[in-house]
Amino acid sequence: MFLIYSFIGWIIEIITEYIHHKRFVNRGFLIGPYCPIYGTAAILMIFLLNRYLKDPVALFVMALLICSITEYFTSYLMEKLFNARWWDYSNNKFNINGRICLETMIPFGFAGIIFMYFINPLISKFLLLMSPFFIKITAIILFTLFLLDNIVSFKIILGFKNVTFNQENDNTAEITSRVKDVLTGKSRYSKRLIKSFPNLKVNNKIKRKKVNKNKVKKD
Repeated sequence: MFLIYSFIGWIIEIITEYIHHKRFVNRGFLIGPYCPIYGTAAILMIFLLNRYLKDPVALFVMALLICSITEYFTSYLMEKLFNARWWDYSNNKFNINGRICLETMIPFGFAGIIFMYFINPLISKFLLLMSPFFIKITAIILFTLFLLDNIVSFKIILGFKNVTFNQENDNTAEITSRVKDVLTGKSRYSKRLIKSFPNLKVNNKIKRKKVNKNKVKKD
């Protein structure tokens, strides 16, 4: 179910990107057709929100909180790992550290209601019609491919982190521009990453802190 909802999330991202920019872009960090942030939020809602099914208002609020917290900590974790802000809502009203904003949080609540009342029950019934053996074998194969994708993708993205630290400049905008230029000339995956996250912004504050810390150690 995690992989199913990660795939559905990927489709949602593809459709949203096409509606806004009239172009097809393979969204997400991974090579395959899935966005794990959607799968994670979906599984959390399945486990935590069943008790609120009789109260749509409470369900709306809890879905909003779960999805927003998931997006916030995903943004935080990715920034710490790769020294970059992959999406930024700083220009949106009512944002929290640029990681989440009210404009996206409200749709999360409505999406949670649709998910819990319609989508998840429908997919659950569909899975129950299948052979448990078939589901297990399929899950093992798909999850193995998913793990391999994670290993390959993270290795490539760690190369991106090395690019950011090789830029000798204190101006975040200039560093970000140079990083994008470097990555565009690299692998096909790197080019797709830039297209998928056009608002990518190198976190120069983290860079300066680590450079200064290394300088202190050297001295």
